[in-house]
Amino acid sequence: MPTPYICGETLDDVLREVIEEVFKHGVPITPTKGRALELSGVLLEIVNPRARLSRTETRGKVFSALGELTWYLAGTNKVSFVSYYIKPYMQMADGDEIYGGYGPRLFNWDGINQIDNIIHRLRQNPHSRKAVAQLFDRTDMESHKNDIPCTCTLQFLIRDRKLHLITNMRSNDVHVGLPHDVFCFTMLQEIVARSIGVELGTYKHVVGSLHLYDRNSRAAKRFLDEGWQATNALMPSMPEGDPWVHIRTLLELESEIREAPAPIDLRYDNLPPYWADILRLLHMYRLRRDGDGQRITEVRDSLSSTLYRPFADRLLRQLATTGKFNLL
Repeated sequence: MPTPYICGETLDDVLREVIEEVFKHGVPITPTKGRALELSGVLLEIVNPRARLSRTETRGKVFSALGELTWYLAGTNKVSFVSYYIKPYMQMADGDEIYGGYGPRLFNWDGINQIDNIIHRLRQNPHSRKAVAQLFDRTDMESHKNDIPCTCTLQFLIRDRKLHLITNMRSNDVHVGLPHDVFCFTMLQEIVARSIGVELGTYKHVVGSLHLYDRNSRAAKRFLDEGWQATNALMPSMPEGDPWVHIRTLLELESEIREAPAPIDLRYDNLPPYWADILRLLHMYRLRRDGDGQRITEVRDSLSSTLYRPFADRLLRQLATTGKFNLL
């Protein structure tokens, strides 16, 4: 029998167990996107949501995850933004937009900023059970768009002076989508926690259809073959106080990095170390696209947190395979 509840300290702990469960107990299905193995009605829990980054070679997707997060936070559904980081979004677009993009639905759905409302409600009543953001709409059932939300709701709960998040998904790709979703939603969880002034609790991820497409089976097995990763590799704590002023600065600079002609040079001293490191990661991704290994090395060496260094080194290895940069 499959295990309906999987709990781990880190994203990698949970990923490993759930992929093993899919291979052992997954039921074959044939949805519109291709054949897959499926587990239904699964609850995943990550005890320490700051352990939101996979440390493996195959699933360590910090740059695309950050790109998707900034896309949400910018409140846009423009495909030109997110496809800069994640090219397959081009195949999901209707014109120049992703119909199911989460940013507008979270921050400006018919003029309603759901995240602002959640922060306001929890400040007024820390025990509220109404702090829920809706992403899947009843009209999505009848939509003929190329993409509709896989996420139904995000419920924020303060218990024992900690902010917990319960995400409800109608559908989730365990290999491709799950690592990005965990990263983005736990980052949003921490942003809301800092906005309210409480500590971070646990993260729960409830999925109706948790599946692994046949086309990704070999890559998922490679992930399992990498072995267990360290469980103490946490992102630093987000600085206390209102994070939104720094998020606005980050989004302005992200736009500059993504849209400006090469070469680009940035100053990081207008952001606290936590947010400056995120900016450095986005900058290094752009420098990788520009083929500038020397500048990546310089930005890498200025990182405040050593957690991110392996991701920068991976960029340099990728660049070295093109012959544009010598690691020696």
